[in-house]
Amino acid sequence: MNIAFVPVRCGSKSIPFKNIKVFCGKPLVYWNLEALQNSTNIDHIVVATDCKEIKDKVNGFNFSKVRVYDREPKNANDVASTESVMLEFIDKNSFDADDLFLLVQATSPLTQTKDFDRALEKLQKDKSNSLLTCTRTKRFFWTDDNTPLNYDFQSRPRRQDFKGMLVENGAFYINSIKNIKKYKNRLSGKISIYEMEEFTTIEIDEDDDWAIAEKLMYKHVLANKKKRKIKLFLSDVDGTLTDAGMYYGENGEELKKFNTHDGKGFELLRMAGVKTGIITSETTKIVENRARKIKVDYLYQGLEHKGKLSIVKEICLKENISLDEVAYIGDDINCKELLESVGLCACPKDAQDQIQNIPSIIKLSKNGGYGAVREFINKILLFNKFYYK
Repeated sequence: MNIAFVPVRCGSKSIPFKNIKVFCGKPLVYWNLEALQNSTNIDHIVVATDCKEIKDKVNGFNFSKVRVYDREPKNANDVASTESVMLEFIDKNSFDADDLFLLVQATSPLTQTKDFDRALEKLQKDKSNSLLTCTRTKRFFWTDDNTPLNYDFQSRPRRQDFKGMLVENGAFYINSIKNIKKYKNRLSGKISIYEMEEFTTIEIDEDDDWAIAEKLMYKHVLANKKKRKIKLFLSDVDGTLTDAGMYYGENGEELKKFNTHDGKGFELLRMAGVKTGIITSETTKIVENRARKIKVDYLYQGLEHKGKLSIVKEICLKENISLDEVAYIGDDINCKELLESVGLCACPKDAQDQIQNIPSIIKLSKNGGYGAVREFINKILLFNKFYYK
C-alpha cells in the first residue's frame, strides 16, 4: 500500500494561511492533492493539520482518496519537525512494515501525477530503501573560504558542457513504514534520487516565490492541459458587477454601484479580442446604461422565463464557439447551471455557498462590486496567454 502524507499547519509566518491561499485559482494545497488523487499508484492521501479552516477546505474538494488527520498541537508548532508529525500519525495507525510512505510538501505545487508515478517506479527499479526529489542546477558554487566547489575557474565550462549539481527541491520523499519507525527520518538506507524538471526547483516560502511559482505553473503545468482559449466572457450583475446592495434616492429612484476597475477589465478583454456580455435576470435602465458605457457585445436582461444557459447556447451558436470557450462569473443559485457548463467559471468571495461548492469554480479573493470581475478577467488574460491552446 502507498500512503501519501501532506502536513499543513495553520501557522505560517511569511504568508498567513499560505496552504489555503488561492494559487492559480485554487487553494495551494489543492494542487498536490489533485495530482495524488489522479495517480493509480497512490492508495490513500492524508492531510495532517491543526487548522479547522484548512480541514474544511480540504473536505470541500471531495477527493475520494483524501482524509484529514488532526495532528497534535505539540507537533504543529514552529519548532516541531516534520518527522515528529509523521511518526505521530504512523504510531496511531496500523500499517504493514513494507507499506510505502510519501511525504509530500504543499509548498511545491508544480509536482505532477507523472512525478509521483515515475518516482515510485524508480525506487523499485533501483531497489533502494528511500527516495528524494531533486532538480539540476548549473550554477557555480563557492565556499566561505573562497574555494570553488563544483568547477575550475581557470577553465570555466560552457553551460551546455557543464553537468551541474543536483539540489534537493523538497517536493516529496519516499520511505517504508518500517524504516521511518526505525530511523525516525524521512530518508534511510540506500537512497535514490528522482530528478524533476528545472522549473520545479521553486518552493513557496515568501511572497516573491508565490508570484514566480504562479507564472511557472501557468506556463509549464496548466498549459499542458490543452484546454481551449476563452473567446467569450459573460458576467452576472447583482452581487457580481455590483455589491448586491439596493440603493434608493429620496424620490424612489433605484441606484446600483459599479466598480471602475471592472469596467477597465472589459476594455482589456476587448483589446485582447475576447467578446464580452452581461446576462441578468432583472431588467433595468441602469444596467443598460452600464453595458453601453463598457461597450459589451451582448446584453441580456429579464431572463426569469428563459434560463441563462439556453441564452448562452444561442450566443455560442451565433459566434460559432463551444461552451468550453466561454468564461462566466456569477454569485447565486440562478447562475449555478451556467457556471457548471462553461469552460471557465468563477465566483466572488461572498458568493452563496452552493456556488462556492461547485468543484471546478475559481473562488476569487474579492467581493462582488469590489473588483471580483476584474480579478477574474486578469486570470482569463493570463490563462489565454499560457494555459489555453
